[in-house]
Parts: sequence; structure tokens; C-alpha cells
Amino acid sequence: MSRIAKSPISVPSGVEVKIENSSFYVKGSNGQMSFQIVEGVVVSIEGSLIKVTWDENIKKSNAQAGTVRSTLASMVEGVSKGFEKKLSLIGVGYRAQVNGDVLTLALGFSHPVNYQMPEGIRIEAPTQTEVVIKGVNKHQVGQVAADIRAYRPPEPYKGKGVKYADEYIVRKEAKKK
Repeated sequence: MSRIAKSPISVPSGVEVKIENSSFYVKGSNGQMSFQIVEGVVVSIEGSLIKVTWDENIKKSNAQAGTVRSTLASMVEGVSKGFEKKLSLIGVGYRAQVNGDVLTLALGFSHPVNYQMPEGIRIEAPTQTEVVIKGVNKHQVGQVAADIRAYRPPEPYKGKGVKYADEYIVRKEAKKK
């Protein structure tokens, strides 16, 4: 039995939600999003609460109900507050700079790395060694952060590379003679 799906989602003020033809729409101050509800999962709006139930005759609807509830909760949070991931660049000469909708990274390669910002994502570089990724879609913000980190993941000996701000790098000891 899904424990996640049982807890209702509270809708903050300033956020509009509606359901049409098994599609869920949410609109807030940061933007709007939509989601196609899975067969066997029933979403209902009761006042300022969103409740998720499932059809017990369909085999996997129990498992899908928790996933749908988590997705809807992140959509409501995204259009009201937004999501943010912070990256740190560690290494001599490692720099980040934002020019329009292109993030330019100097990561020790012979060439600068240019990353085109996708639609709905804002990237800021408050300092040369910090990158802040902001957006409405939780999945998209995390994917962009992972894509940027993949250019130069942190290595375990000196810790150089692109890492999440809250990430801890387990250091290895160098080879001894």
C-alpha cells in the first residue's frame, strides 16, 4: 500500500490547479506546467487539497499512485517557489561565465566548454567558481546540473572538478614510495 500517495498535497495561495480529461494543469507565479495522469490513478481537488487515489483492480496502479503524487507535489512547489541547484568549480583556472543564454566554462581543457541553456532554465554565475541553476521543473533542473557536472566530475585525489555545493568528495591517499 502506498504511504506517499495517502498524504494530500496542500495548494498554496496564488497557485491555480485544474484537471481536464486526465491531464493535470498547475499555474503559479513562476510559470505553468501540465502532467498526463496515469491510467488507474485518480486525482481529485478538494478545496485547497489535492488527493491521489488508485484503482485496486489495476495491477500497478498502487505503485504509480506514489509516483504521481510526488510529481504533482513537485509541480506545485515548482510554480510557487521554484527549484535551485548550486555547483562549485574547484581547480586552478576553473571559471564559469554566463553570456546571454550560454554558459561558458573553463575546465582545464584546451578549449572553453559552451553549454546552451534549455527552455525554462536560468543559470547564474554569482562568482567565477559558482554556478546556480534555477527552474520550475525539478527533473529538468537536476538534469541540467548533472549535464554540467559531467563535463569534469570531481576526482578523488585533489578534488578538482565540478561538484554539487553540498556534495562531499571522499579523498584517496596518493601512492607512496
